[in-house]
Amino acid sequence: MTNRVNTWFNRFVQLHAACDNPDGEAAVVPALLVQAPPGPDENHLYDSIFETLFAPYRPRDRVAQKQFQVLRLLKQVGLRMLIIDELHNILAGSVSRQRQFLNVLKYLGNDLKIALVGLGTKEALRAIQTDPQLANRFKPVPLPRWQMGREFLMLLASFEQTLPLRHPSGLIETHLAQKLLVQSEGNLGELSALLTTAAIYAVETGIDQINDAVLGAIDWVPPSERRRQAERLV
Repeated sequence: MTNRVNTWFNRFVQLHAACDNPDGEAAVVPALLVQAPPGPDENHLYDSIFETLFAPYRPRDRVAQKQFQVLRLLKQVGLRMLIIDELHNILAGSVSRQRQFLNVLKYLGNDLKIALVGLGTKEALRAIQTDPQLANRFKPVPLPRWQMGREFLMLLASFEQTLPLRHPSGLIETHLAQKLLVQSEGNLGELSALLTTAAIYAVETGIDQINDAVLGAIDWVPPSERRRQAERLV
């Protein structure tokens, strides 16, 4: 899946934000977004959940103890959906560790009776499909890259509102929008990095806006060309 999915789920979590629970000790947290650990590590997954919920925990506790605490905590907050970003990170471990991590996800879903959502690349889907039970639970929903249209222009407008530039850039103007789409190849993460790089250059040079000259001066290399360059070096 693309970064566009990640952005959508960030917005989803914001719309279903935690709220006070007058009838209980813990706040109500209907949806929780956490990042998968760098590898298929159950211990680090629990740490990520604790830290996202600002819950106290002991990093050196045994995994079994953390699992018990996580289950109790997520039941207390009334969690209904657990969203795990960068799920493809589990591929960084051995096959046996991948299976063990996937078993942990199944256990969490079964015990808590919640919806599980995984965000990641197509490699993450391949990892999940090695487990028939998880494969039935995760319905793949691939999203296309951004295309020129109203939604993309709205995205550019939202970016421009956050840029620390003194002069308007007019990112939604046709020629500039098309150039940004081509250079980012419709990838949200690339677009964000491109605009950040351009904004830094614009501030440092005193131009204080993103225009054709700025985009040309930063010598941005599209992701497909970077991949080709890397392949030639192998």
